[in-house]
Amino acid sequence: MIIRSHRNFKKQFDKLTKSQKNKFKERSNIFLQDEFYPTLNNHALKGEYEGCRSINIGGDLRAIYKKSSEEILFIAIGSHSSLYG
Repeated sequence: MIIRSHRNFKKQFDKLTKSQKNKFKERSNIFLQDEFYPTLNNHALKGEYEGCRSINIGGDLRAIYKKSSEEILFIAIGSHSSLYG
């Protein structure tokens, strides 16, 4: 499985604190081992992000991704209100 990041995700990721970046790395390692691990609260999205899924990174931080048969593409990362508000 190929893991990629959309350019918008990269821009948003660069704006995160060091602590948030470390938390994402920690949660993404869990995600790669078991994408439905309970702590991640992996769930399907509706509306603007129809066809995508979201995982909890920690606190109010969420990462949105789209999965195909060949790859996982991280699309966005941010607070719940900035992504869905």
